Amino acid sequence: MVEDIKKSAEQKMQKSLEALKTDLAKVRTGRAHAGLLDHVMVEYYGSMVAVNQVANVNLGDARTINVQPYEKNMIAKVEKAIRDSDLGLNPATNGDLIRVPMPMLTEERRRDLTKIVRTEGEGAKVAIRNVRRDANDALKKLIKDKAISEDDERRAQEDVQKMTDKAVAEVDKILQQKEADLMAV
Repeated sequence: MVEDIKKSAEQKMQKSLEALKTDLAKVRTGRAHAGLLDHVMVEYYGSMVAVNQVANVNLGDARTINVQPYEKNMIAKVEKAIRDSDLGLNPATNGDLIRVPMPMLTEERRRDLTKIVRTEGEGAKVAIRNVRRDANDALKKLIKDKAISEDDERRAQEDVQKMTDKAVAEVDKILQQKEADLMAV
């Protein structure tokens, strides 16, 4: 039972880390990367789908993303979806290819993005600490039910705390990398 609780807590912490990485991938740095448009949705025959489902998304160069819709009638819709997204991008159509140039980030915008990144990181830390709290509550319930001894509970709580510390340190490392990416000119 104790092992199940620890395993469950560890899996939830890993999911929190993955969610943080996914959220941070959406924060635009000065460089182009194809994953930037993953969360941009476009209407395709009545349903909303991701741009990468209706178009080939790849890099033209370090500052340009090329988007090539599979169908000609989707060019205008994809361009509009990219323009209307919250990324602040201005796509340009060139025949059947949409070029999305990445504008330079101003110092002020970099600082704003750094604040957003820190907020995302803090949210991930809170999620990890909530997982720790849930695991500790489950352990206390086992003690109350006399399923485990207090020594086992204390050891398990220490293990959960070590997992929490490791996960929080990982969050800090990820944030440090992302902030360095943002502040690099």
